[in-house]
Amino acid sequence: MTQRPRRGDIEAARDRIGSAVRWTPVVDLGGLPGVAARVVLKLELLQHSGSFKARGALNSVLSLAEDGRGVCAASGGNHAGGVAWAARRAGVPADLFVPSVATPVKIARIRDYGGRVHLVEGFVKEALVTCSEHAARENLTQVHPYDTFETVCGAGTMGLEIAEQVPDATLVVLGCGGGGLYSGTAIALAESATRVQPVEPELCPTLAEALAAGGPVEVAVGGVASDALGAARVGDIAYAVAVENGVEPVLISESDIVSARRLLWREARVLAEPGACVALAAVVSGQVVVPAGETIVVVISGGNNEAFPQG
Repeated sequence: MTQRPRRGDIEAARDRIGSAVRWTPVVDLGGLPGVAARVVLKLELLQHSGSFKARGALNSVLSLAEDGRGVCAASGGNHAGGVAWAARRAGVPADLFVPSVATPVKIARIRDYGGRVHLVEGFVKEALVTCSEHAARENLTQVHPYDTFETVCGAGTMGLEIAEQVPDATLVVLGCGGGGLYSGTAIALAESATRVQPVEPELCPTLAEALAAGGPVEVAVGGVASDALGAARVGDIAYAVAVENGVEPVLISESDIVSARRLLWREARVLAEPGACVALAAVVSGQVVVPAGETIVVVISGGNNEAFPQG
């Protein structure tokens, strides 16, 4: 059973990673067309390595890689980039396993940080298997992208920031892949009045399928957001947190994700990757409704892309 963090553990992670990670800004959009509530963006795409993943990666590397032997990790690209950045900062080597179909800009970012890139045929599931085999063979520490104590604690530091930046928030809406950001944020905010709503693409319904099945199960994934939210199985920690809180994920269509990405560029000149736009898609499509006078924080989790949205 994966150890589940508490708020105090997330506070300890914040002390550990300190100012090495960015206190990412929030932007108050006020209202949006068709949205009654006040909308505030949490711009995690401005984090080191271009996504929130730097938080959990650095907490993991500082916690686990004390012997200097190096680390390895696998992901669709963002977590691998975060681990490459964290390993360089800690002065240890890093081997990163990503699908051969990963976004080129994500692969380039890993190399820019000095990480050794290993391209794997298939998707995140296959990259994780290959990485695990390499870790066992070379006796390296593997940094899991979403379902370890250290990763969830690091990701949860974003929730502590939101509590200070937007104390009147009634709801935080964020994308959910493997669930590290969702569970960490929900734990960080558990003692407050702020709820946390996970959102998944319809083609990557890992938490939804787990709740339907009574536990995490492997799910076929695809679509425009799969390189960021394409975990084949939701984490045990995220599943447990969702069950405890009675939370059901909102499922978003491909067209709504693409439309939200265009809207984000048009309204705020923020260029986010598709996976980072699922939370905004849930709000502007009306699938997440908050009354007028309340405040929604929408997490824009990553910006590792290079194609401008059309329209």
